[in-house]
Amino acid sequence: MFRTLILMFFTFFFFHLHASGNLTKYINMKYAYLSYIAIFLLAILTAVQFYLYLKGANETECGHDCGCGHDHSHEKDQPFFKRMFIYFVFLFPLCTGLFLPVATLDSNIVKSKGFSFKAIEQPEHYSQTQYLRPDTSIYYGQDGYDELMEKALKNYKGKKRIALQDEDYLKGMEAIYNAPGEFLDKTIEFSGFAFKGESIHDRQLFVLRFGIIHCIADSGVYGMLVEFPDDINIKNDQWLHVKGTLTSQFYQPFKSTIPVLQVTEWSKIKEPKDPYVYRTY
Repeated sequence: MFRTLILMFFTFFFFHLHASGNLTKYINMKYAYLSYIAIFLLAILTAVQFYLYLKGANETECGHDCGCGHDHSHEKDQPFFKRMFIYFVFLFPLCTGLFLPVATLDSNIVKSKGFSFKAIEQPEHYSQTQYLRPDTSIYYGQDGYDELMEKALKNYKGKKRIALQDEDYLKGMEAIYNAPGEFLDKTIEFSGFAFKGESIHDRQLFVLRFGIIHCIADSGVYGMLVEFPDDINIKNDQWLHVKGTLTSQFYQPFKSTIPVLQVTEWSKIKEPKDPYVYRTY
């Protein structure tokens, strides 16, 4: 019966992730169909296990064996601690997933991982956490990636004002970092949380969003350095909407020339219901 309950709670857990909207905290919703498949399969396994339990209980009451030709006495002879450990392996993710709140990535994660921009100088895709600049080139051949970026640039060519929304945030940032010259002096606006980092003076900070390519394991923090017309006093994790003109600047802490938004308008905003952005294809 215990196995039936574990399977039932796993089915409920995956369903709960969908119903609560928390699934977006773990994966790109492009792959949501995988969790739907998991719910379907777990529901079937739960029903099968419950049927086997009832069948075994009835046969035990009648004094018959299960008829499968195997001796199941060894299952009861397993050491107690071994059985408890196996159950614990399954119960631990259930308890943490159902009873602990879902944590949202914020500036503390950026600090703990060590904010850097080495990926711009010497990309090491498989060992470096991605910062500022989204890079999906590792998922394509060179020709395929060039074609993808050329198509992305076409969406922004001829536009004097570019407003990056949740659905095209990562695409837009990747296009800007790949071809910053195409965006210089254009008006760009986007939203994100503030992160002071190693800014040069009190008028600068980073405005960032955590982005998910496939799942939370490959998440990175993306955005750009912004410069305000006057000194500001904004704390980390304060959400902002910024609008300004794109320029470039040699940023000494990164030893790289990076895009910088010269802010003309800005406002404090509430953290969005879904603070993450996702790569669309």
